[in-house]
Formats: sequence, C-alpha cells, structure tokens
Amino acid sequence: MKKYFVFPKKFDVIVIGAGHAGCEAALAAARTGAETLLLTQSLDSIARMSCNPSIGGVGKGQIVKELDILGGEMGRNADKAMLGCHMLNTSRGPAVRSPRAQCDKKLYQSEMKRTLEKQPGLMIMQDEAARIIPKGQKISMVETVRGTRYLTKTAVIASGTFLRGTIHIGLRSFRGGRYDDPAADLLSLSLEDLGIKTKRLKTGTPMRLNARSIDFSVCEEQLPDENPQPFSWRTPVITNKLLSCAITRTTASTAEIIRSSLDESPLYSGKIKSVGPRYCPSIEDKVVKFPHHLEHHIFLEPEGFDTNEYYVNGLSTSLPEHTQWDMVHSVKGLEKAEIIRPGYAIEYDYFDPQGLDYSLQSRILRGLFFAGQVNGTTGYEEAAAQGFMAGLNAAKFCKGEEPLILRRDEAYIGVMIDDLISSGVDEPYRMFTSRAEYRLMLRQDNADLRLAKYGFDSGLIPACHKETFLRYEEAAHAISAGFSFDLSNLPESGPWTGARALETGNIEKEYGVYIKRNQIEAEKMKRFVNLKIPDDFDYAGIISLSNEARQKLIKVRPGTIAQASHIPGLTPADIQLLWISIESLHNFKKKRP
Repeated sequence: MKKYFVFPKKFDVIVIGAGHAGCEAALAAARTGAETLLLTQSLDSIARMSCNPSIGGVGKGQIVKELDILGGEMGRNADKAMLGCHMLNTSRGPAVRSPRAQCDKKLYQSEMKRTLEKQPGLMIMQDEAARIIPKGQKISMVETVRGTRYLTKTAVIASGTFLRGTIHIGLRSFRGGRYDDPAADLLSLSLEDLGIKTKRLKTGTPMRLNARSIDFSVCEEQLPDENPQPFSWRTPVITNKLLSCAITRTTASTAEIIRSSLDESPLYSGKIKSVGPRYCPSIEDKVVKFPHHLEHHIFLEPEGFDTNEYYVNGLSTSLPEHTQWDMVHSVKGLEKAEIIRPGYAIEYDYFDPQGLDYSLQSRILRGLFFAGQVNGTTGYEEAAAQGFMAGLNAAKFCKGEEPLILRRDEAYIGVMIDDLISSGVDEPYRMFTSRAEYRLMLRQDNADLRLAKYGFDSGLIPACHKETFLRYEEAAHAISAGFSFDLSNLPESGPWTGARALETGNIEKEYGVYIKRNQIEAEKMKRFVNLKIPDDFDYAGIISLSNEARQKLIKVRPGTIAQASHIPGLTPADIQLLWISIESLHNFKKKRP
C-alpha cells in the first residue's frame, strides 16, 4: 500500500483554512491568475462567523472599505447578508466615523461559499493540512492527514484558532478549533520542526439565547440607520429589510454571581495560561478589573433573518454553564431567557509575526505566508485583510513580481501589518483608529482615493470602471483645493457620483491644514521608504548602535529605514545611525567597478 498519494495537479498557491483570511487569500490569488487550492476541514464551515454576527466597527470598518477597493470580497458579501447597519461616531469628526453592519450568519457563509465555488482557477478540497514539506529553503509540498501530497510553489497558513485548539467551559476543557469542530494538531508540530516557534493566545465568545425567551419590552430598541450605506463600491443599494437590535445592562446581582464563581473560572483558577484580547474582555474580566462600574452594556443582536438565535454582545465568558444561566437571568429582560449555546474560551497556537517580512512571508521558509489569527490578531476584518495581502503576494511571488506593501500613511491595513512585523504581539491585536498616526488621511470615505490604483493595477478592479473613477478623483481633489468643478460628467448613481465627490472634497478642504501637516510628515517617511535595507545587512558593524537596538533590528530584520523607525525601543539617534550606515553602503556599492 502506498504511504501517500501525490495529487496530479501542481498549484501555485495552497491556502490552508477557509475562514475569513483563507477565503480572501484564495480569491485574491486565483483572481490574479494563480492556480489555487483551498484546503478546509469542512466545506460546511467555509466563511463561518464563529463569534459575533457583525462586520466593521471602529477602525475595522475602514479596513473593510480598504479591502473592498483593493479587490477583496468581505465588503460585498457583508452587503448581501446585511440585516442591520450603523455608521458609528457620527457625532464626531470624519476621521473616526466607521461603518458597522450586523449580518445574517448563514447567508454570509453561503454567499461566500458560492463565490469561492464559482471562481475560475480555484479548487476547494475538504481535507486537513498536516505537514509542510520543504525543498531546500523553499516550500515544496503540503501533506494532509489523508496522506495526500499537493505540489505547490507557495502556501498561506490561515488556520484561525484551530491549531492545537482547547475549549474551556468552567473547569472542563476539551479539544476543538471551534465548539463543534475538531482541533488541528499536526500542522503546528510540522512548523515547529521547520524552526517556526509557536506561542499561545486565548479568545472567547458569549452564549446565544432563544429570542422567544427574551423580554424585549423592557430593553432599549436600537434601530438600524434609515439610509444604510454599503461597504462595497460594487453594491448599488442595500435592499434587505433591516432589523433592530436591543440594549440592556448587567446589574449588581450579575457582578455578585460572577465574583462568587471565580474559583470555577478557567481564567482565574489558572487553568487558562495564555492572554486574551484586552479590548474585548470577558464579563468576568470586566467585573474583576473594573469594580467601580456597577453595570455594563449588553447588546442583543439577531444572528439571522430566519432564526430565533440571538448573540449576547458584552457577555463573553468561560464560566461554568450553571453560572452562565444565573448570570443571564440577573440581566434586565433576560430573567427567563434560555441559553441555546453556552459561552466558552478557546486557547490556540499562533506564530510570532516578527518572523515574517512585510509581504507576510516567512523569513525561514520562502514561499510560506501567514495570515489572520495565526499572526496574533483578533477579528474577522483584520484576518480578511491579512488573507488578501498574503494571497495576492503569494501569487506575485510565483510570478517573480514585487509584493504589494502598503505604507502607514496609505491604509489601516498598512498600519496593522507594520505594527505586527515591527512590534510583534503579546496579546491579540485589534485595530483602532487611534493606532494610525495619519488617521485624518485614512478615512472610510476616501478609501477609494487612496487605494483604487492598486486595485486597478492588479486587475482585481475591472478596467472598465477606471475612466469614471479618474473623473471622480479629479473632481474630489479639485474641490478639496478650493476650485469650483463641473460635476455633470459624473454619474448620478453608483460608487463615484458628483455628490460623493463633493462630500469627500469638502471634508478634505475642511481639514486641509491638518491633512497637509500629515502629508508633510508622510513625505519625510517616504524618503526612508525607498532606502532599502539588505536582508543580510550586518548590524554588528554599526559600532555606535546600542546592544538593545542591535538585538531588536536583528530580530525584526526591517526591509526599509521607515519600517525600522516603527520598532519600539529604537531612538531617533538609532535610526539616524542606521540611515547613515545604509547610505554609506549604497554609495560604496555605486562606486565599486
């Protein structure tokens, strides 16, 4: 009997995992001409919204808009499945306004699966990746638990929370990548054998309730926006009939129930040893760390048009099931609520993103890319954006093309990837507008002005739209500069209308002084961007550099001076020394015959 079966077709890109990162990676690679294989444990779990039923939010909504204009699918898919919509922070400035939409989970999943199945150049296979097989310093094959070997030029690891996943409910724990899906144990071992170190993180999810058991009459109704704005430039209008959410609050009784059960909490008994997301804490963390808050908001969100299942946003927990029932019944409007899925925590493997270059490719094994929660991030949006960039850059790697690397002044996606590579993570990374020093330039309304050029260049945005976009771009820039402009040559409907050009142009004009200041700073950084640091550069040769700075530079191996400047702990003097050394090296090479 053969030990393994070599699949007869060779692939350019193999994507491992079909969550939000994996779906975007597979589509980006296939749509740019790479022969692509998407491997997933279950075809029925493709694009599953494992936790909350929403897309977008503060900082995250900007990422979805950026991803969409680059050619990604999340925004368009969210528009198809939208059941509620809010533009957040409308009372504040345009730099922090962020779109967020509740989605029908099953509809989101089925629409994304359909999109993948229809994509030319993309094959989907139900199987579990078990081993990465190199040839020299490059990836050669992916082997699955069934003993099938797939020849490939590149692979994207986008396995979410599945690598050696362990689920916790109270002091009981069991293996799983999600509550009802098995963990993937072998792939981590294979990567460790290659010298790629694993670490552990933790995340969690709240219980789900039966809507028939909720007393909505005592809750505050949260209506959707009257004129819902699509995420995607390809969506002309939202046609779904949108639903309301409900708001309630925990009570003093809730806090007392939680405090009295901490000895059964895996978080506080020491059973969970890894770190969870700071900005999306469990309810037990909120009660312990913020005892002065007597109550906490709870958002009750429908999970679909055709289900009674409600997501309890704000009650993420890993407390025992009996405590979850008592806790829920202490909340106003939930006194008789029925839990139909308990909340739980999950620990999983991730890989230090400082082991990647800025294309999201491993520094240890060429052709191996990483995206999503395996890089230490949390959230659908962060995962999807990384998946897109990894899939696109894997396809470019196959063609011998330069990768697409977005700067911090160009996109939140650029901010996120730079943060991950230069700083690493010691807790799950979540995007916020406050992470972007150029956030006035990185608004949700101007994502197309910033990034459409890359979508057109890659062919992911059809060329037939380019002329209209360029007219729109010209109009918006003219208005922002204070010139009157004839908008009659722009369409009255669609993504690039005269009304939109007027709105965006006026925002740019209103904040012109501050944006100009941002642009001057960004231009200074661009001088650094073009000054590349060789992969094999000898940092030990910079005699005046401190040991700490030298160690950080050797660990991160930044590709440019600009990237080096964002490494925590490096001083302006360190950067200046590095700059002088690189300039000297370049000048020396120019003079050499």
